[in-house]
Amino acid sequence: MEEQELIDKIVKGEVKFHEVEKHVDARKATELRRRALEVLTETQLHNLSVFSIDVERAMKANTENFIGVAQVPMGVAGPVQVKGDSANGLYHIPLATTEGALVASVNRGCTVINKSGGAISFVTQDGMARAPVLKARNASHARESLNFINRSKDKLKEIAESTSRFLKLEGIQTWIVGRNVFVRFVYKTGDAMGMNMATIATDEVIKFLESESGLKHVALSGNVCADKKSSALNLIMGRGKTVISEVVLTRDVIEEVLKTSPEAMADIVYRKCLIGSALAASYGFNAQFANVIAAIFIATGQDAAHVVEGSQGFTTAELTEEGDLIFSVTIPSLQVGTVGGGTALGTQREALEIIGVYGAGEPPGSNATKFAEIVGAAVLAGEVSLIGALGAGHLAEAHVRLNR
Repeated sequence: MEEQELIDKIVKGEVKFHEVEKHVDARKATELRRRALEVLTETQLHNLSVFSIDVERAMKANTENFIGVAQVPMGVAGPVQVKGDSANGLYHIPLATTEGALVASVNRGCTVINKSGGAISFVTQDGMARAPVLKARNASHARESLNFINRSKDKLKEIAESTSRFLKLEGIQTWIVGRNVFVRFVYKTGDAMGMNMATIATDEVIKFLESESGLKHVALSGNVCADKKSSALNLIMGRGKTVISEVVLTRDVIEEVLKTSPEAMADIVYRKCLIGSALAASYGFNAQFANVIAAIFIATGQDAAHVVEGSQGFTTAELTEEGDLIFSVTIPSLQVGTVGGGTALGTQREALEIIGVYGAGEPPGSNATKFAEIVGAAVLAGEVSLIGALGAGHLAEAHVRLNR
């Protein structure tokens, strides 16, 4: 079939977008879909067609009906000094964003952290959760089923871990609502973010539970995971990696770089991040976690929808007896990986290589942990800078100067 004939058939609906690969190779299919879309929408799509991405890889693992790329400006902040269990050194932070002033803000926060001796970062908890919902015959059967699950934990662990050599079942949490049984399986998934691994493992476990307990499988995700949603459960129990990053900001550095005082910054954190967030019934007791996490996720090929979970967490600031400021961020649910998903795509891989965390670590999981510690420090830098700008009254001025 000639190219124009195939385009005409796409436009007429005789060939579906997803069927174009049956007639031509992946790169040509991308071009013809795009050209047909230009006709259908009366739009010129020149910029979508300029990319270096591996088309076959993207179509196989990352997207369907591929037509091109969305280009997002990428800047770099740092380096920032991180002192963690896995990360120990100076790290540059690639940030993909269209928000002017964000990279400059994080960069300034990195400067403050470095002048104050670096950020202490560590992961306190690591576990990707998947929580199906099953239906019992009645509430009594639901209770019996929980007893069976508790008796069968070794068997469930064996089944789950048979699906991947990198996956480990770390915990099982259960709830009953009427005759509905919610089972939250928590896994360690090596250097992968792990959502697909957790899903596949849980599916195998549920087959066993159905056959042995009489429970009926309703949905592989019962929303108690809680995946890509704001939730008190993830705020309290965590999902993915729980990260804490802290720095002691000296009064001299605060006054020199941020042009404000430790007292002003502590007051803002208390009234804005704590009281204001509580008044709004927000789980984001912070200034801008999501800003920094989103920019890092887009740059490094993470699942951007997990920003909603990463946006939850706490910023704290407390004065020391010496008049300095202990400043910290706690991110309960940070989902990151250095293998799988979008991490192998060209620019995303390069961004991870800038940080020094691309690929599988030795031992397994060490690269993802290192990455999480560095993300924690980047989020800390963003919080320090923004709270400092608010204290100095410079926020609007910075956006006028850098975002217009």
